[in-house]
Amino acid sequence: MAKKTFESAIEQLDTIVRELETGDIPLEQAIKIFEEGIKLSQLCTKRLDETEEKMSLLIKAADGQLTNIPFE
Repeated sequence: MAKKTFESAIEQLDTIVRELETGDIPLEQAIKIFEEGIKLSQLCTKRLDETEEKMSLLIKAADGQLTNIPFE
């Protein structure tokens, strides 16, 4: 899978969910797009985890020191 943005992965995942919810596709195709949905979901989770890590808020204290405060 080429490097996707989080937003494009979410859009594609949304499309897959809508397709699967219709129930109008053959089983083999449904399995194939479900597998793609799982990959996209994992990608989104990874990107969110990376973002949370980055947002472990580096706060500049009054004395100029950087303090790492975990994001909750």
